[in-house]
Amino acid sequence: MLSMIDTHQHLWDLEQFSLSWLQWEGMDPLRKSYLVSDYVEATATCGVSMTVYMEIDVVPEQRTEEANYVIGLCESDDNTMAGAVIGGGLGEDGFRTYIDQFKDNDYIKGVRHVLHPPETKPGTCLQKGIVKDVQYLGSIGKSFGICMRPKELSDAIKLVEQCPETLFILDHCGIGNVQIVNGTLEHDPANPFSHTKEQWMHDVAVLGEHEHVVCKISGAVESAPPEWEPDTLATVVNHCLDSFGPDRVVSAGNWPVCTLAASFADWASALREIISDRPQGDQQKLLSGNAKRIYRLS
Repeated sequence: MLSMIDTHQHLWDLEQFSLSWLQWEGMDPLRKSYLVSDYVEATATCGVSMTVYMEIDVVPEQRTEEANYVIGLCESDDNTMAGAVIGGGLGEDGFRTYIDQFKDNDYIKGVRHVLHPPETKPGTCLQKGIVKDVQYLGSIGKSFGICMRPKELSDAIKLVEQCPETLFILDHCGIGNVQIVNGTLEHDPANPFSHTKEQWMHDVAVLGEHEHVVCKISGAVESAPPEWEPDTLATVVNHCLDSFGPDRVVSAGNWPVCTLAASFADWASALREIISDRPQGDQQKLLSGNAKRIYRLS
């Protein structure tokens, strides 16, 4: 089995951190702590060799505490965490003072600012202050994670074009809904996370044309129907792999959020099956090689 680097590892201790989004509809199963020991158990058979922590959208006053917490885990040799993407309020007063604390820390690889909460309006990522802060991330060698509603990926394209020196990581295959892409579910204009197949495929392909954008192959299983199979996810996964090419894709688990639909092991197994007919070298790049290079892991 080829080893895997999980580039989207969540952990949260609800005795330490406050996550307001856990109150959203459908989040009930996740309203408990998920610790390193739980992750180790969930991934025991999956060949995970290293992980990159992904921020958990803590309340703003806890962002520095979260960053220091994961730096401590990265420094410890008793777990697989080798790097981290931390949260940050781009465009907010004080963002640069906040991120400058970590600009010389090799464990902090980038920043993600979640752009899909209900109160976030379309076009938010194109506000002048946010664009300038994304550009600043590039100047200090940190990436920016794109995490937005799929029908707004055209905004991501405009942001990417304005920030040519910043490395972008597109989360979760652009949050494409596998049922819509497969043609088994109609686009629902009233659903803020719905999209058309054509729009999602076009925008992902355009993002893939930009050499400073990387696609994280994750999230597909969360929109699958209950009786899904690897083939159910294949169209979304393969479109992303083909759009970005073998050198700009990384594997990820999105654990424990993925458990709303599947275990980490089931997702990892499905991904390995989907890519099984691709060249061994390309499989290795997706599962670990690209992550090691892109995130500068050791």
